[in-house]
Amino acid sequence: MAARETPAETIERLLRAGDNVGALRACDELLAKAPNSFVARLGRARAFTELGRGIEAERELDAALRLSPRDEHANLLRASVDAERGRADDATARLRPIASGRGPHAVGASVVLFDILYNSNKREEMRDLVQAGVKSGAAWTKDQRAPLHIARALVVDDPAAGAAALGAIARDLRLHPLLRRITGFEAAGLLDKAGQYREAFETAKFTHATTSRDFDIDAFLRPMQEQLARFGSGENWIKPAVDKVEGVALIVAMPRSGTTLLEQMLDRHPAISGIGEFEGVKEFCLDLESTGAWPRRPASVPQQAYAAAQKLYLEGAHRIRRDGASWTFDKSLRVWRSLPEIAAVLPGAVCIDVHRDPRDMATSCFLSYFHTSAMAWAHSLASMRRVIEMQRSLVPRGMEVLGIPHETVVYEDLVEDPAGHAERCLKLMGLAMDERVLAPEGNTRASFTLSALQVRKPINRSSIGRWKNYEFAFDASWDKLVDAHEAMRARTARPAV
Repeated sequence: MAARETPAETIERLLRAGDNVGALRACDELLAKAPNSFVARLGRARAFTELGRGIEAERELDAALRLSPRDEHANLLRASVDAERGRADDATARLRPIASGRGPHAVGASVVLFDILYNSNKREEMRDLVQAGVKSGAAWTKDQRAPLHIARALVVDDPAAGAAALGAIARDLRLHPLLRRITGFEAAGLLDKAGQYREAFETAKFTHATTSRDFDIDAFLRPMQEQLARFGSGENWIKPAVDKVEGVALIVAMPRSGTTLLEQMLDRHPAISGIGEFEGVKEFCLDLESTGAWPRRPASVPQQAYAAAQKLYLEGAHRIRRDGASWTFDKSLRVWRSLPEIAAVLPGAVCIDVHRDPRDMATSCFLSYFHTSAMAWAHSLASMRRVIEMQRSLVPRGMEVLGIPHETVVYEDLVEDPAGHAERCLKLMGLAMDERVLAPEGNTRASFTLSALQVRKPINRSSIGRWKNYEFAFDASWDKLVDAHEAMRARTARPAV
C-alpha cells in the first residue's frame, strides 16, 4: 500500500499544481493541529503571493521567519517583498549568503539579486557578479533567465552591444514570453536613449505583438462607463459605514504621468512615507466584489466587510510606513478607477490627480515593460488613448461627486515650479513646507518603478516633449486630448504674484 501523503507533501503538491486556494485550506488544517507549523506559514505565504495578496503574504512571511529565521526559501521570498517595498539594502543582505551557497535556492537568489542591483542603479556590481558567475560556470548560468542578466551586464560597458543582445533574445520565439517581453522593452529603451527612435518603436511594437495577451478594451472600460454615468446624476451614493481614516494620501493618476517624481519628492518630508505601488486597494476592491453586492448595491454590503477591508489596508500600509511618518503616500495604479471603493473603505483619505501631456505618457507606456496582467491596454496607442480619455473624464467628476479632498498637479508645471506644487500637496495634508522635498535625488529609499533611474537625478525637463521623437505614431485622434490637457494647465496654473 502506498505511503500516506504528509501535510507538508500535500501543501507542496497543491502549490506546484497552482491550486493556491486548496493549498491555503491544507495549511489551515495543519495550523489547527500545529499552530507553530513553519511549513504551514510558509505555504500560506507562497499561496498568497501567487494569488496577488501581498499584504497577507508579508504577514505570513513574518510569522514563518519568526519560527525559522535562517530558512533560505523564506528569506528569498522576504527579499523579494523587501525589493518591492524599496528596501534594496535589506533585500540584498538576505540574498547574498543564499546566492553564494550551494543550497536549492541559490539560483533563485542569484537572479533576484541581479535584478535588485540592476534596478537600484548598482549596475557595476551586478556586472561583476554576472561576469564572475559566467567565468566559473555558476549554476544560475543554466537558468532560462541567464541570457537576460548576461545581456544586462554587457549594457553597462557597451549599451549598443547590450541592446543588440537583448533584442536578439526578444526575437527568439522559442524562449519564454515573459523573458522576451522584459528583454524587448529594455532593448527598446536603450535604442530610444541612443536616438534610434524608429528602431525603438518597431522593437516595442514587435514585443507587444508577440508577448501581449488578448485584451477586450470595451469590456475593460465598461465598469468605468457605468461609474461615469452614475456620477452624472451628481448624487453621492456612497454612505461610509466605517470611521474616517487619518494620514492616508493616494495618487489617482495614470502610469508614466510623473507619479514617481511626486512620490519621491513628498517621501522626503519627515511626516510622509511613500509606500510605492501598494497592493492594498486592489485587494480590498476584490474583497468588496466578492460580496456579490458591490458595486451596484453598496448599502447591502455587510458593515464588517467594509471594516475588514479598511483594517487590511491600514495594517499593510502601516507595516511598511517609515518610522516617524504620520502619512502614507500610495501610488497604486488601481486607484483612479476605484474612487467609489476609496470613498467607502477609506473615507477621509486625500487624493492627488497628476496629469501629463497624453502623448508623452503614451510614448513612455508603449516603450516600457509592464506585466501583461497589469496593463494589457498599453499594447497599442489607440487603446491607450481610450483609457486616458476615460481617466480624464472619470477622476475629476468622481472626486467632486464623492466629496474626496483632492489636489490636481500637472507634471509639466510641477517641473517648472516644484516648490509651489509641493506646497499645494502638503497643504492638502495639513503639513508645512519642507525644503527637502525639492531634492528628490537625495532620497535613499529605492524606487522600483520604471522611473527608478530618472528619480536619482535632480528635477529636470528632459522627459517633456519626448513624444516628438515619435510624432509619426500620433494622428489627429489625439488632438482633443491634447487640447483638454492644455486647458487644464490653464485652469490649474498658480496666479501670478
